Amino acid sequence: MVNQPKPNDAELSQMQSPRSPISRRSWRSLRLYVSAIQPRPLLQPLVQCWKVNAHRVQSVVAMHPVGWRRATAMAALTVGIAGGAIGILSAFSPSGVHASDHDDGDIDVRSRSLSLTDLYVFREVDQNPTAREGDLILVMNTNPRSLARQQYFFSNNARYEFRISRAANKDAAPKTQPDITLRFTFSRPTGNPQAQQFQLVILERDRQTQTISRNRDGSPLTTTPLASAENPRLNQFSVNGQQVTVFAGLREDPFFFDVEQFFRVRAGALGFGPAVGFRPADQALDFAKGYNVNTIVVRVPRSLLQGRTQATTFDTWLSLLVPDPRTRQVFQTEQLARPGINEALLFTQRNLAAYNRIQPTTQNSSQLQAIAAEATQTLRAFGNSDADISAILGAFLPDVMRIDTTGPSGFAEDFNRFGSPVRGRKLKDDVVDVALGALTGNRIVTDNVSYEQTPGNPATGHQPLAPTFPYLAPPN
Repeated sequence: MVNQPKPNDAELSQMQSPRSPISRRSWRSLRLYVSAIQPRPLLQPLVQCWKVNAHRVQSVVAMHPVGWRRATAMAALTVGIAGGAIGILSAFSPSGVHASDHDDGDIDVRSRSLSLTDLYVFREVDQNPTAREGDLILVMNTNPRSLARQQYFFSNNARYEFRISRAANKDAAPKTQPDITLRFTFSRPTGNPQAQQFQLVILERDRQTQTISRNRDGSPLTTTPLASAENPRLNQFSVNGQQVTVFAGLREDPFFFDVEQFFRVRAGALGFGPAVGFRPADQALDFAKGYNVNTIVVRVPRSLLQGRTQATTFDTWLSLLVPDPRTRQVFQTEQLARPGINEALLFTQRNLAAYNRIQPTTQNSSQLQAIAAEATQTLRAFGNSDADISAILGAFLPDVMRIDTTGPSGFAEDFNRFGSPVRGRKLKDDVVDVALGALTGNRIVTDNVSYEQTPGNPATGHQPLAPTFPYLAPPN
């Protein structure tokens, strides 16, 4: 561990850049609650913009049938479970770098290693009852649709960051500026089998920056190559006297969704095709089945995130940054917290790119107004009223994932006064089914896909989760 000076203003500005059961009853209650709450004062100036710009949405949506990302219950609250998005452009075109998540459309030049797919945050004891009390698990998934038995690597030109801010309580407004950042950078792959060494830089306000590149035994922090997947490398080291564990490498993608049939269901609902339902369980197709992701999994004591406070509630989000090849200054190309928000609501390259550059933010800028206007078009297409729209956007902007660690983890387990879920997200949370029910008034309650395989249907099902850290199933 190397002690370095406290972050300067420039460094801080980079930090600030932009089937566990889920209760359907609590989700329905949330839907009613979100419809009733008033938007935060911060978002009041945008309401008129949302109303004025909501028109001709059906023709717009019909013209943009690009892949919408894996939806989550959060996406349903914000209106949908799949959204068109444009992937990340190469760093050789810094002015045109755009968002990318799971299945969000392809472009001419694309690097999947620079694509964020999912953020999961949960108390470890809620995944493994034998785990130590007080430990949290943070999961960052990248590189979507990684093929089985193929080795993929993290970019050695990017910063992969977990950003965390402390909240006074579950009802406090998000701060959008991190109190602590966990920044991962990777070397070029070397060796046989090839692996990457990596470094963790911890930036915390009012404390010295710490750089960790070696385990307690002196060995370098190293990814797990595909050939060693059955015996994952668990990197262990101490930070401020507390033990942290990190896994980095390929694991099976835990998400599940019949996205292909959703497009047909959506088209029928919008009047652009025949009205159809989801396929029966024995015919459904899980689009993520058989794919892997590159993942960074961190076990971190809650007390380490607390710093000198007694915080028990945290807001988390992911940030991916790359250097501008002309200036070498790093800039945020992608952000992810609550899955599906930008992909569900936005369909133009300009607004997708802006969302990923500026979120999370509380500044009422022209970019945010344009994002809100486009989001309103999508929300209105799914039958939301002006009151619903302002309440929903008020509940889910800025885009952070909150976890109140005083109660059991799980998506949609509990909500705050803004209508935002506050218990993080576990690996098998069936966010799609909950989203469908909320989106359609419970006329559709399932896509007939779950994490486990449906008997007699080989097109569904994932491997069992690992019983211990890093918990995601081994790669295919």
